[in-house]
Amino acid sequence: MEKLVSSWFSNKTLPQSYIFPPEARPGNHVIPRCNTIPVVDLSKALAHDRIFIVQQILKASQEFGFFQVVNHGVPENLVTDTMNVFKEFFELPAEDKAGIYSEDLKRPCRLYTSSSNYDREKVHLWRDSLRLPCHPLKECIKIWPQKPTRY
Repeated sequence: MEKLVSSWFSNKTLPQSYIFPPEARPGNHVIPRCNTIPVVDLSKALAHDRIFIVQQILKASQEFGFFQVVNHGVPENLVTDTMNVFKEFFELPAEDKAGIYSEDLKRPCRLYTSSSNYDREKVHLWRDSLRLPCHPLKECIKIWPQKPTRY
């Protein structure tokens, strides 16, 4: 639990193990510039254009590594509320997150920090991750975190 960034980041200075050497920092890499990122319009997937949408997603993933999704049908208030619940979760005291923290890669629902290779990393990533199974939802939701209560 002491490894979780969300449990200590505001209370102490940044440990050396989270500082990448200058030559490994992203700012030193040459990244090609573009004026736009790929945009995938999911409204077209509802019609007969599903294959085209899948091809767009694959191409964007291979060429850019990411893309913007529009017309996905998820209401903005749901997205905002979901992000607020995640924020609440990561701001919980360490003792409330302890039950879900695990370094066991086989555990289906777990909270961990940096990456699955934490003990073998020379430099850690500045992140905590919450991994949750979601299918079938009725079964998976039973092992999700109990706090915050609206989770």
